[in-house]
Amino acid sequence: MTSLADFTTSAVGGPARTLVEAHTEAELIEAIRSADAAGEPLLLLGGGSNLLVADSGFAGTVIRIATTGFTVNDDDATCGGVMVTAQAGQPWDELVEYTVRHAYSGLEALSGIPGSTGAVPVQNVGAYGAEVSQTIAMVRTYDRQTQSIRSLANADLKFGYRDSLLKRTTDAGSPRFVVLTVQFQLGLGRMSAPVRYAELARELGVAVGERAYATDVRRAVLKLRAAKGMVLDSADRDTYSTGSFFTNPVVDAADAASLPEGAPRYPMPGSAVKLSAAWLIEQAGFGKGFGLAADAGFQAAGGRASLSTKHTLAVTNRGGASAEDLLSIARLVADGVEERFGIRLHPEPLLIGCSLN
Repeated sequence: MTSLADFTTSAVGGPARTLVEAHTEAELIEAIRSADAAGEPLLLLGGGSNLLVADSGFAGTVIRIATTGFTVNDDDATCGGVMVTAQAGQPWDELVEYTVRHAYSGLEALSGIPGSTGAVPVQNVGAYGAEVSQTIAMVRTYDRQTQSIRSLANADLKFGYRDSLLKRTTDAGSPRFVVLTVQFQLGLGRMSAPVRYAELARELGVAVGERAYATDVRRAVLKLRAAKGMVLDSADRDTYSTGSFFTNPVVDAADAASLPEGAPRYPMPGSAVKLSAAWLIEQAGFGKGFGLAADAGFQAAGGRASLSTKHTLAVTNRGGASAEDLLSIARLVADGVEERFGIRLHPEPLLIGCSLN
């Protein structure tokens, strides 16, 4: 049996009973149909950057989506935009780099995010003030319930903060809708979309809401992400993670008002308020590198796992860690934040065969 640790960015996870690689859309659909017909539990695997698989592994069929490539349709370029359609297994940052180099704007702030293109619409991936829902026109899927190809327009996908219809119809890593291709509508020009994130604006030397050269935005985002251990680097143990382990909690106004005056608050649609998970973690007493030093109060996982030494949102494999080691750190943090502030943090990656409870 193949260890799933070899296919995840955190380098943890037990064996898959069956692993199938699909290099074409036809192979992908056939593999899904075969597993479903056999009544096999099914796990879809892309870049392995947004899931944590239990040490016991996965007792079913894992399909690794290896469909790659993308096409550009500039027939409507006179209207100021192009349509870029990418295969689900296309490495995400390769696609972003291509669009920036060819002066297609809209994805530049999402540079450096690991994983495959088919995964980005599932949880409406976002960073530095941008979300993929701002550029996605359509997602072609295989609907396992009706056993047919179904195209979902942007409005059909019901995007929310780190959420979508695709995510809400996924159970334990097994989705109803399997992404085949993603179509993006991007602007033409060398200038970026408006810069919406204060940290990025400062790095670029522009005001929030202004534009910059997309190449400069990409360069700045990669620099900021690397400083936080959020760009994959085999020589940097801080990058052996699932990225941000916790989502920023969204609470009602009353809960937000109960926090100390200095707590970051970001208004959301309606009366909701988004909080900073990183701030909550740090204020609850969990600093960068928590889990490494004996004076941390509790040396969870024996130093094999810890919070990143660069960023408190990432739970990292320091070498030889198990999935349970990473979970032990995450549980301590979630429990500590809840005890201190009464707010429960929720994981961003899919937890396969394991939980924080």
